[in-house]
Amino acid sequence: MKPYIVAITGASGVIYGMRLVEVLAEQKVPVELVVSDTARIVMKEELGSEAKFPAASPLLRVHDFHDFTAPVASGSYPVEGMVVIPCSMGTLGAIASGLSQNLIHRAADCTIKEGRKLILVPREMPLSAIHLENMLKLARLGVKIVPPMPAFYSGQKNISDLVDFVAGKVLDQMGIPHMLYPRWIGKTANSL
Repeated sequence: MKPYIVAITGASGVIYGMRLVEVLAEQKVPVELVVSDTARIVMKEELGSEAKFPAASPLLRVHDFHDFTAPVASGSYPVEGMVVIPCSMGTLGAIASGLSQNLIHRAADCTIKEGRKLILVPREMPLSAIHLENMLKLARLGVKIVPPMPAFYSGQKNISDLVDFVAGKVLDQMGIPHMLYPRWIGKTANSL
């Protein structure tokens, strides 16, 4: 199985990225992980400490945010696709503009040019016209935009349920089966 690149940027909601990496590790999906410098700061703010990812293994490789020699900096490196979760608006704008100022930008650029799956989980509100135009530009290229908007139809009761819903929606776009939230099956009709 080819790996997925997972990038965590400095937007609020790093818990989404951490949960996705955790679920992928549980399902034995190989991950090439890149965490931005700002994401590490946000992790300390939101979680009270540096993130604890599953132990490094053949299924999880962590790359330095500034390392342009990492394998994921090349389109010739075989990956299934890439997820940026959460995706800051700065990262989204750089990707939409084709800028490669760090490994996350470069890996996303390679993902687009190679025609692979790119899934962005933008975390900002309200959205400006610039944000929306950048998302539209990327969506027209086939990039999946998956804002972390939890639903409540499945009876979510706590924050971890809401995080699992968002992580599950990302897994859906990745084509990876999961049971993080119950599927909507509709209501049964009552007879009169």
